[in-house]
Amino acid sequence: MTEQTQYPEENSAENVENGVDNVESAEQQPEPAENQEPPTYEELQAKVAALEEQLKEEQLRGLASEQNLRRRHQEEILATHKFAGQKFAAEMLPVKDYLEMALLDQSGNFEALKMGVQMTLNELNKAFDATQIKEITPQPGDKLDPHHHQAMQMVESDQEPNTVVNVMKKGYTLADRVLRPAMVTVAKGGEA
Repeated sequence: MTEQTQYPEENSAENVENGVDNVESAEQQPEPAENQEPPTYEELQAKVAALEEQLKEEQLRGLASEQNLRRRHQEEILATHKFAGQKFAAEMLPVKDYLEMALLDQSGNFEALKMGVQMTLNELNKAFDATQIKEITPQPGDKLDPHHHQAMQMVESDQEPNTVVNVMKKGYTLADRVLRPAMVTVAKGGEA
């Protein structure tokens, strides 16, 4: 008995024939899109109208969302302005309490009154530190800084011209913004 071995060449004609049949059968099957009729003009108009309506609704939702966001932002700004001094006011309450206690003291003890005033000043300094209020205290001989000092008077002095001779009132800044400049006397320029 001899076994017959089939080589690919022997089957190739058969395979090609089967492949052609498969291709022909695939071509004969109509695609689903070809069987459908194209949409009518009215159907297309209806789809366009529906899409336009959907677009309008989305635009209205977007506008409403933007208006709500703008309104909330304005309310937050108003609340911020309204309660901007809240932290400082809370820090000042103990100062007021100490001043009222000092006025109620009828003991006549000067040392106790002095100690109470010192405690009040300490409380005020704590409040200033907590709210970023800092003193502007120029020293005699410092150059006049128009951003932080206000010359109230010019006096004859041995110092250089336009230097601070004396501080009449301290100045204050709030977070690097000048609340009140230091009021100073300034040395006059030499007579020539």
